[in-house]
Amino acid sequence: VIMKQILKQLSKAWLAKKTPNFRRNLYDKIDFGVRLIGIKGGRGAGKTTLLQQYAKNSKYKPSQTLYLSCDAPMMEDEVLFEVATEFEQFGGKLLLIDEIHKVDNFSAQIKAIYDFLALKVIFTGSSAMILNHESADLSRRATIHSLPPLSLREFVALKSGILLPGYPLEELVKNHEDISFEVLEKIKPLEQFSLYQKYGAYPFFKESIADYPSRLLDVINLTIESDLSYIFNVDALKQNSLKRLLNLLCSAPPYEISKSKLSKDIEISWVTLSKYLHYMEEGGLVNVIAYQATQKRLNKPPKILLNNPNLFHVLCANPNSGSVRESYFISQLAHHHTIHAHHSGDFMVDNRFLFEIGGRSKGDKQVKAFENSFVVRDDIETGYNNVIPLWLFGFVGE
Repeated sequence: VIMKQILKQLSKAWLAKKTPNFRRNLYDKIDFGVRLIGIKGGRGAGKTTLLQQYAKNSKYKPSQTLYLSCDAPMMEDEVLFEVATEFEQFGGKLLLIDEIHKVDNFSAQIKAIYDFLALKVIFTGSSAMILNHESADLSRRATIHSLPPLSLREFVALKSGILLPGYPLEELVKNHEDISFEVLEKIKPLEQFSLYQKYGAYPFFKESIADYPSRLLDVINLTIESDLSYIFNVDALKQNSLKRLLNLLCSAPPYEISKSKLSKDIEISWVTLSKYLHYMEEGGLVNVIAYQATQKRLNKPPKILLNNPNLFHVLCANPNSGSVRESYFISQLAHHHTIHAHHSGDFMVDNRFLFEIGGRSKGDKQVKAFENSFVVRDDIETGYNNVIPLWLFGFVGE
C-alpha cells in the first residue's frame, strides 16, 4: 500500500509539470475516444510529452488519472494489473503507462486490464516492442500508432513557431515549384535544413542544443543496451557489434555495403547480422531498404542507412554526404510510404515515383527513361521540371 501511495505521488508530480504547447502531428490524428491506445516510437521522439498533453486536455481530473513509468525502480516489484485494479477501485478512470516494454508479459497484463476493468488506457513503448504474443494479441484490441522522429516541417514549427502546411507526395512532386516559393516566403529553407540535419530529429533540442549530441548518444546507447537487449535478448558482446555497425554505416557510401564486407567487419555471420539489422530497424536506429521482389537483382543486399541525419553527426567525424542525403529522404517518407531500392534510380516510392538523389549538379540520365521520375538535389532552394530540392521532402504530410 505504501508503494502504491508513492506511485500516486509520482503521478501527481508528473501531471503538475509544465506541458509544451507544440504538439506532434500524430496528436491530432489519434482518435482518443478509443479505450485502448498504444503509441510506439524511438527514445526521445516525444511519447511521454504526448501522454502529458492528452492528460492536461482530457475530461479526466488529476485525481482520476494515474501515470506509471515502467522503467522506474519502484515499478520493479509491482504487478501492473494489481496497480490498475486498485486505481479503479478508488475512482480511477485514465491509466497512462510509459515504457510498457519493460514489463514482463505486458501484453497479457494489458489484455486483462482491458477485459476486466473499465479504465481508459494509453500506453507507450519502444518502436521495437512486440504486440502479438501468442498468449495475448494486443494488436487486435488496441489501436496502435507510431511516432517517428520530427520531420523538417515539425522542426520548424517547434523551433520557430511557424506552422507550415504539409503536402501529399503526389501534390508535392507535381507542384514543387509553387510549393517551394510558398515556403520561401516564410522561412529560409536551406538554413533550417542545415540546422535540422544537425539537431532537428528529436524534440529535446529545445532543452539544450549544446547538450544535444550527448543526449542523442544516450538515446543510441539506451536503445541498444536497454531496449533491444531486453526485447530481443541481445547479449553484451553483440551490443558492441551493433555499435560498431552504426559507426561503419556512418562513413560508408550507400552502395558500398556488401554482405561479406559487413559480416567480416562486424565479425558476425550475415544470417545473424540480418536479424540484428531487423532489431535495429525496429528500434529506430537504421532503415533497411530492400530491392523490389520483381527485380532481377534478388541476391543484392538491401540498402542500409542510419535512421536520420542527426545520427551521422554523433557517430563519426566524417559522415558520407551521399548516405546523409539518402537517410534524410527516407526519414521524411518512410512513415507513410512504401520505399524500395531500385536498379536504375535510388528509390521507388509507392511503386509509382522513381527518385535519384544527389548534390546540386546531379543529372537525370539514370532515370529519364522512366515515367514519374525525379532528380532530388541537395543545396538548391527551388527546382524546375523534374528537379526537386531535397529539403522540400520534409514537407510531405497529410
